Amino acid sequence: MSTPTPRIAGQQAKPILQKPPGYRDPNGPQARPRPIGPLRKPPIPPSFPAKRRRKSCCRVCCCCFCFFIVLLIILIVIAGALFYLWFDPKLPVFHLQSFSFRHFNVSVKSDGTYLHAATLTRVEARNPNGKLRYYYGHTDVEVSAGKDKEIDLGTGSVPGFTQGTNNARSLKIETKTDELVEDGMGPRLMSHHKSKDLVVNVVVKTTVAVIVQGRKTRPLAVKVTCGGQSLKALDKMPKCTIHFLKWVSIH
Repeated sequence: MSTPTPRIAGQQAKPILQKPPGYRDPNGPQARPRPIGPLRKPPIPPSFPAKRRRKSCCRVCCCCFCFFIVLLIILIVIAGALFYLWFDPKLPVFHLQSFSFRHFNVSVKSDGTYLHAATLTRVEARNPNGKLRYYYGHTDVEVSAGKDKEIDLGTGSVPGFTQGTNNARSLKIETKTDELVEDGMGPRLMSHHKSKDLVVNVVVKTTVAVIVQGRKTRPLAVKVTCGGQSLKALDKMPKCTIHFLKWVSIH
């Protein structure tokens, strides 16, 4: 047990100094240092160059696609030009070769006025090509009379055939009709028939394919319109109009 130090009379007590914050007594127990963990890397902000790379890749792909399309178009144009120079393709030509009534009569019955008519039509199909052949599929022919095609004179058909180079072929179509017409139209039809002022119309519907060196192309639907003129004008063998692709018409 320690004995207190006697205080000398007349001597003042020294103030006790306070320990500064964080002071460690060297004579006291040593505190174990805390283990320092691995240093963490600061988070890296999102990098913008990745998006730029994606945009650049998209641009490269678009440029390559456009280049391929332009190259394909150029090759098609070159192939078409070579085909045209070598084969010199020409469209077929159609003429209304002849048209005649084998029978034409109007009869008045109790139930109305009837037109009895039989026609014979010849349409000439000409192939002006020297290196290309044409194949015509099943052909349907419609014959009518009147400017507005109001009188139906019947229909006929022609089986499919192949037309050689520099060749002309005559298509023979026979039609017959017994049609009920308006009462006032019968006398007018007879009058126009006798004076050859009756307007006749012939419509040919078929499919045409081109044969190139033994190979047949895909058939194309074609409509040929002939006539639209009076019987007097048909003696000059009028040229027909070709319609295809629903909006192309070539006379």
